This record gives sequence, structure tokens and C-alpha cells, in this order.
Amino acid sequence: MTQSTKVLDGGWGWAIVVASFMAQLLAYGSPQSVGVLYPEWLHAFQEGKGMTAWVGSLVAGVGLIASPVCSACVDNFGARPVTIFSGVMVAGGLMLSAFAPNVQFLIFSYGIVVGLGCGLVYAATLTITCQYFDKRRGLALGIVTTGTSVGAFIYATAQNELIVLYGLDGCLLIIGAVALNLMGCAGFMRPLNMPGYYLKQKAALERNTEEQLFEKPPLDDLKISTGTTSEKTLMVKEMLITIDAKDIQTEKKKGSFMTGAAIMKIIKKKQHAYSKYMRSMHEILQDQAMVAFCIAVFLFSLGAFPPVLFIEDVAQSQGLIEEVSVIPLVSIGAIATCVGKLVLGVLVDIRWINGIYLYAFTMFAGGASLLLIPITKTYLGLQILSVSLGFFSGNWSLTSYITTKIVGLDRLTQAHGILMFFGGFGIMLGPPVVGWFFDFTQSYDLAFYFSGTCVLIGACILTLLTLPCWNRKHTENDRPDVEYTSNCDKVASVA
Repeated sequence: MTQSTKVLDGGWGWAIVVASFMAQLLAYGSPQSVGVLYPEWLHAFQEGKGMTAWVGSLVAGVGLIASPVCSACVDNFGARPVTIFSGVMVAGGLMLSAFAPNVQFLIFSYGIVVGLGCGLVYAATLTITCQYFDKRRGLALGIVTTGTSVGAFIYATAQNELIVLYGLDGCLLIIGAVALNLMGCAGFMRPLNMPGYYLKQKAALERNTEEQLFEKPPLDDLKISTGTTSEKTLMVKEMLITIDAKDIQTEKKKGSFMTGAAIMKIIKKKQHAYSKYMRSMHEILQDQAMVAFCIAVFLFSLGAFPPVLFIEDVAQSQGLIEEVSVIPLVSIGAIATCVGKLVLGVLVDIRWINGIYLYAFTMFAGGASLLLIPITKTYLGLQILSVSLGFFSGNWSLTSYITTKIVGLDRLTQAHGILMFFGGFGIMLGPPVVGWFFDFTQSYDLAFYFSGTCVLIGACILTLLTLPCWNRKHTENDRPDVEYTSNCDKVASVA
């Protein structure tokens, strides 16, 4: 990356930021405002609320759970090809949903296909942005990630109008066609570094071009730790690349290339790399604060995501449809989330504010808002609660900061991957559970009491298990000295 240092933090990087912002807006606009489509699907297919809710929960959760796969695609093929392919997936899934004969088909076309496409966009945009920015990386990522909230704000209103003018099928066809502009965004994503350098290293080995083989990264810097904490911790793929390059080159010099002994030696070292990675994952899950944070993120996702899907149906079920304003509740919540991401991101930078307790506070406030939804009988009250829930849902911008604070930068990729799995699992379960509560009770009251209680329990667990009185290793409340690297694998996994 040294040859690319001169283009960091400016120049074409700002074109990358604009293209990535638009890519997230186009990809996440409909999934983030799926609450507008949910009542229409209920009316069209006459299925239970629990079954129909799987569509919205999958489109939000699949991308998070599949983030390791999305990261691998970006690393091997680059941000531009992945964004082009994701444009086909998102647009195709939306258009295919227009012809859905039942909810089960929608679960596949909208929930899985569009969800995976969104996950690919998210990984690609964050990776290419981090390649082009170093000192201003936080600002660039902040601008890019607000694209999801701005997209939700715009699409919620747009989809309402399109449904009135062209019906549900026409709406899905039009927004699917608009999503094809993702390919145009991909055109701006000029690669700063060629992807898939592992394959290039293998090709260079076959051509005996050693000067290309070890150009990125240098072998001297890629040492597998023998157990001391002072040595650099590597991702499994980096270790495997190093093992392949070192051992194959050594065996070639010895004249025993591709012999059985050489292959067994390489396999054993690869097994050592994988076992080391698994031990590192196990050590992360032994950290009490990390476990508490995973539980908190799961419970917050389980309870706080359903309003995004159900809030419009709540207003209709309470007979408030006559009072609905031009701006839907989903749009109000989306713009509040955008503001929350920026404000909470600024607050966590203040030295005397503890990021973990700030996250716990947002959970307490969000849980209280959820408990107030069943007793709110006016549309204005639902608007206020949508603002409150949206703002405190912006705490997703704190997750990478808190994870780094708990486990350190070396283990950020693994720890954040675990965290996102818990978050995605909660998002997938939340809406169906709330829908099932409604199907059994014919009311949202018990469902939102359940959701609010889950969020409050998560806040209590996070607060109690991270108190200073526990005998555990933890960093001070000062902001960690995060030394950002140019490792795209870390960025994509964090995404």
C-alpha cells in the first residue's frame, strides 16, 4: 500500500464516498422501509402476521449473518465487480417479488436474494472507502453509512406514493429498476489495490517470479505467533498465504516440490493456523464484557427492530389511518436514526464518556419507548416514539468502537463478526415473534411489552457485567489508540 499513500484522504476518494453513499441508499432504501410494504403484503396474501414478518426480518438479518461470505467475495473479486453483481441481485429480487404468488416466494425473492445483495453492497462500500482513506476514515465511513438511513427516509415516502399510483406490483418493479443504478455507482469504484492477491501469488509462484510473490505483504512481517502477546496476530487467510508461499518456495529449492512429505508439511501448518484461529475465538468468548455485549446486541436487535416493520400496521390497527401524514412513521424513524448515528458517534469520542455505558443508556431509553407504544393512542404520540426509537437505534455506530475497546484491534475482525452474528440472529427472530404474539392475541400490546422487556433486560445485563468491580482485564475509559491499517479483510468483516 505504500505506493498508494499519496492518494489517501482526498482526491478520487471523495468520489468513492459519494458513490458508496448512493450505493447504500439504493440498496437499503426499500429493505429499511419495508414497514410500508408489510401492510400491503398482509392484505394481498392474507397470511398471518408472523409468517409475513419473515420477509422483513430476513432481508435485514441475512446480510449480517452472511458478512464473512460477503467479505470473502470483496477480497477476492474487488469492490467494483461485487457491487455490479449485488445490483443484479437487489434489482432482480425486487422485480421478482412483484410476481410473487405467495409469502413463501417473497421470503426467497425479497428476504434472501435482496438481503444477500445488500450484504454485498455493505461490505464492498466499506472496504473501498477504507482503502482510500486513512486519517479521515471515520468521517468518510460516517458519511457512507448514513446512506442507509437517508435511503429509508426517501423510499418510505416514495413507496407509499408508488403504491397509490401503480399498485404494489408496479411499486416493486419501479424500485427494482431504480436499484439497477447500483451498476453506475460501481463504475466510480476504481480499485486502489488489485484484489485477490492470494491468487496472484500462486500464479507468480508458478512463473518463478519471486519479486512479485512477496511484494504484498512481506514475508518477514507475516510471522505466526508462538504464544507471546507481543507478536502480531494474523488472520487465518494471511497465515495460510504465508505458509503456502514459504513452504512451497522452500520445497522447490530443495527439489522436492509437490512430494508427499511437502504436501503433508503444508497441511499440518495449515491445521495449526486454523486451530490457532479457533483458540482465539474461544478466548474472545471467555471475556465477560464481550459476552455481555453480545447478549445485549442480540436482545436489542430482537426487541428494537420490529417497530421498523410493524409501526405502520400499529397505526392502522388502532384506527389512526385517517390521521396519517404525508411523511410515514418509517421515514420519521429513519431520519432520526441517521441523526442518532452522527450524534452518538460524536459523544463517544469525548474522553470522559464510557462507550459501553452510553450504549446501555440507549438501550434503557429504547426499551422505555417500546413499552410506551401500547398505551399511545394518538398518531402524534407514535411519531414522537418513532423519533425516540430511531435516534437510540443509531447506537449501531458504537459497536465497532466498543468491540475495539473490549478486545483490542488485533481481534476486532473476529469479535465483530461474532457480534454481528448475534445482531443478525436477533433481527431475524424479532419480527416473526411479534407477529406471532399478534396472531395469538389479536393485539400488539403484549408483543411490544415483550420487546421492551427484552431490551431493558439486555441493558441491565450489559451494565451489571461490565461494572468495574468485576476482576477482569479491561482498558481505561480513554479512547483506545486505534492504529488503522489498510487491511481490507478487517474492514469488510466489521461491515
